[in-house]
Amino acid sequence: MATLNGSPAGLADVQALALTNYGHFTTMVVEDGAVRGLALHLDRLVDDCRTVFDAPLDAEWVRECVRREVGGSAGRRTVRVTVFGPGLDLAAPDRETRPAVLVTTRPAGGVAGPLRVQRLAYRRDLPAVKHVALFGQLWMRRRARLAGFDDVLFTGADGLVSEGCTWNIGFVDAAGTVVWPEADVLPGVTMRLLRSAHGGHVTAPVTDGLLRSMRAAFATNTAIGVRVVASVDDVVFRTDDPVVTALREAYAGVPLDRF
Repeated sequence: MATLNGSPAGLADVQALALTNYGHFTTMVVEDGAVRGLALHLDRLVDDCRTVFDAPLDAEWVRECVRREVGGSAGRRTVRVTVFGPGLDLAAPDRETRPAVLVTTRPAGGVAGPLRVQRLAYRRDLPAVKHVALFGQLWMRRRARLAGFDDVLFTGADGLVSEGCTWNIGFVDAAGTVVWPEADVLPGVTMRLLRSAHGGHVTAPVTDGLLRSMRAAFATNTAIGVRVVASVDDVVFRTDDPVVTALREAYAGVPLDRF
């Protein structure tokens, strides 16, 4: 299903998004009409709209668009809210365009097993913005998977770890402290909720040496929650760490907000 500004979306309605690939989005797992971190998702959309389009976005209107799509429905589903400009001119993207709200849904995935990831050098454009320009990320994911890994972990030109293809990464050190990379990354909603719900978190530049000293690693985003990372390149981590288990429990305990 897809709706644009609360009404069924046709091919012509989303043609500009397909041809220009310019916009931003957020993805949520909706459970019986409610979602974790709703305010953070809405704030992201409002802030990113100001950055991408230099335009305001009515958060209440976004809620209404999602409510029309999933309000009152039972079960779990993944909902993506994409903000783009239907009238965007490819030759003159500086011209004012009124952003539109596209809501799409798909079945929510189940629990996934541990990830084996490969480090590759890459930095997303505008790392703090969850934009729709995914070519570079998916190219890197493809390279990692063709090399026999499950996914890719990005590093900067300096070799410091930053983020995964579509997820944040965290580590657990020998003392049980959660360590997040100090780098330009997307401030993921799941990561932010975990830092509020579970204590003992720090940020640090994750060098190769620091990575090799960690006892556990995990990936986070809305679709996967907290997923164990079994290895990064040749570095193997324990997959039954109690801190990662506690993070999963803390995330499951975050209250759901209704649309």
